Amino acid sequence: MIPLIAHTSRLTLIAASRALLIAELQKPRYFPILLGAAMPADWPPGEYDQETAGFFLAQLTAGGRTAAGWYGWYAIRKASADTPATLVGAGGFLGPPDAAGTAEIGYSIAADWRGQGLATELVAGLVQHAAQTAMVRRLIAHTQPGNEASRQVLLHNDFQPTAPAADGRLRFERMVEPIGPALPQPAK
Repeated sequence: MIPLIAHTSRLTLIAASRALLIAELQKPRYFPILLGAAMPADWPPGEYDQETAGFFLAQLTAGGRTAAGWYGWYAIRKASADTPATLVGAGGFLGPPDAAGTAEIGYSIAADWRGQGLATELVAGLVQHAAQTAMVRRLIAHTQPGNEASRQVLLHNDFQPTAPAADGRLRFERMVEPIGPALPQPAK
């Protein structure tokens, strides 16, 4: 079974579930209660929007239990002496790895929490999760040409630039060394 919670030094990453996504999309007052975190003022952040959350919900609904962990993840800043546990971003995979072991990641941090290294930490947590599944051999990510902060996040996580995507976005890749036994491949 794929772990559905991951930890970094400052973040707890929680894989999106149908219950969390339904609450986020349809019952937002219950969403922070289910998540166990305060909400940032500007949720949802950047590239993570209702369309993305809807896509994740549809994929989790169609894929059942084996799809869990292969779509959205919530990044919660761990509580400190002066700040409660707070949802600061979202990231995740655009689906399970393909037959060659390639998966794509994406990420976004709420505006009030940017510039603190949290996106770098979120991506590192996603890379570690991918390695723990022992199913991912290569990760890809895309960013807009003018998004220097996102480019730096990827470079700090050992992604290397490749040829730009057909739509003009910058494309990055990195190899992933498995750190766990191979898990069963999700049903397609």
